[in-house]
Amino acid sequence: MKLSVIIPAYNEIETIAEIISKVRAAPLKITIWSGESHEEQLSMDREIVVVDDGSTDGTRAYLNSLRDDPDTKIIFHEKNQGKGAAVRTGLQHASGEIMLIQDADLEYDPRDYPKLLKPILENTAQVVYGSRFRGGPSKAMFYWHMLGNRFLTFVTNILYNTILTDMETCYKVFSREVSEQLQLTAPGWGFDPEITVQILLRGYRIYEVPISYAGREFEEGKKISWQDGFTVLLTLLKYRITDF
Repeated sequence: MKLSVIIPAYNEIETIAEIISKVRAAPLKITIWSGESHEEQLSMDREIVVVDDGSTDGTRAYLNSLRDDPDTKIIFHEKNQGKGAAVRTGLQHASGEIMLIQDADLEYDPRDYPKLLKPILENTAQVVYGSRFRGGPSKAMFYWHMLGNRFLTFVTNILYNTILTDMETCYKVFSREVSEQLQLTAPGWGFDPEITVQILLRGYRIYEVPISYAGREFEEGKKISWQDGFTVLLTLLKYRITDF
């Protein structure tokens, strides 16, 4: 079985080499229950699909140097289109049975991959989110970002009858069966609510596991702002009041 790690990247020259190195080093020998009360260890293959979304800071040149690496696919957008567009391109080029979204910064730790993958490998779920609010080790977030995240997750729960704790998490993991049903169109920060809503409206329940989180500061390259919350909210409302 193969895992496709999809990395959307935009102006991440300070972190892109390190995150790719960490993804390559992430443990993919995973102990699962195989039935009849015994365990087995499953080893997974991996591919890394990096989509550069029109970077201008040297990220493209670095990624171009990786184009001959056998475990890595590099795709370039000629102009910046947004995270949603980059993830959509990555999904189109992914060949694995399981898809995992990985941001190009260092906020999320690939050492969490085994706990993210285990529910899918054990057929407990087809969609797993890594939650920053279920008790994993965490660097302190900005208070207003945390409040905004929780508010938008609360709206998601009310509108779509679920009990998520972290709709906005980067770590979204799902099977190819789920991926092939998605009809994503949001180019930017509307990606997170759009993919979540489409998953829920197709009858899948999202399994959450605790993850570690090391949020970065704006001077370190953090891009999302409070204005992007309006895009998320409008996307949630759009799918609730229109046919899908």
